[in-house]
Amino acid sequence: MKLEELRKRVDLIDGEIVKLLGARMELALRTGKHKEGVSDPKREENVFANVKKHSIGLVRPEFSESLFREIISESKKTQDRHPVLVAFQGEHGAFGEMAIRAFLPSAVPISCHEFEDVFSGVESGSFDFGMVPVENSIEGAVTQVNDLLVETGLKIIGEVRVPVHHCLLTLPETDYREIKVAYSHPQALSQCRGFLQRNKLEGRPFYDTAGAAMMLAEDRPRAAAAIASRLCAELYGLEILKENVEDHKSNSTRFLVLSRKDEGDGNGQGAVGKKGDKCSIIFSTEHKAGALFSILKVFSDANLNLTRIESRPIKSDPGKYAFLLDFEGSDKDARAAAVLSQVEKMAQFYKYLGCYESWKQEAKA
Repeated sequence: MKLEELRKRVDLIDGEIVKLLGARMELALRTGKHKEGVSDPKREENVFANVKKHSIGLVRPEFSESLFREIISESKKTQDRHPVLVAFQGEHGAFGEMAIRAFLPSAVPISCHEFEDVFSGVESGSFDFGMVPVENSIEGAVTQVNDLLVETGLKIIGEVRVPVHHCLLTLPETDYREIKVAYSHPQALSQCRGFLQRNKLEGRPFYDTAGAAMMLAEDRPRAAAAIASRLCAELYGLEILKENVEDHKSNSTRFLVLSRKDEGDGNGQGAVGKKGDKCSIIFSTEHKAGALFSILKVFSDANLNLTRIESRPIKSDPGKYAFLLDFEGSDKDARAAAVLSQVEKMAQFYKYLGCYESWKQEAKA
């Protein structure tokens, strides 16, 4: 094997080591939510004994212990800063992570496999907040998230709208003329159908856009590319062959920030000190003609503008539906507060999700 090829392999291994260190730091921060203080001498000694036991060949036990003492020292320093942990669904580089960076740049984004993991992690206190997509301007509602909003007791404390701009990403050594396939989430492939057809590329479904980029960087398949965000190119060492390959440039996703409790201060101030100007509720009505109309008329009579209404079946009560409704206004405003009180009395089931700032600043893709 030539020197240059050996160095390339070393670089790849170095990249993997750094990514694994990042993943370990994330887990250390999560464990910090479940223990008193940042020091646990007994646990640390177990770690040192374990790494020494697994040190074989060229890796001396003394070197492993010294290395992990530094890693644990850095982990404790990070825990001691008590950063805000915000969970999102998908691999690092997903649009959910971009929404977190826009909402709270100092936060630490934590990757979760499923939406349920985000909700349960926020409920249990493992995460400070969760960032979940609720609707896309082209694909419509994210039904799984809406169902979880109905089923759980979490509050909404903010929203971020992320413009969805896809990039065609390749390995640095790839000749663009050899590319035959592009991996991505089925929804992203659908949003880039025209680009794929024009360039005679086969779209191959993958579980996640960012996951496709990560796979490309790790497995390095020949004649392949990934469709994902610009952030993925930065995180996984990929090159951007073409930007904005989506068919509709106005495509965007609205994300909600979830919390265990209303982050307001009692004076109409929402998350991060911003005044709330949008409210969200969930309710159900009697199964009779005009029941839904009667509730919607309350908003109309008060001249409150509805920005979204979705219906979802109530899984615990087959045949009945819950309505998720957003409207412009503050719960500290007497008119809006009166409407909320009236709707609560009229509805069979009622849940107040929160009053939060309708974010005007968009996350950059």
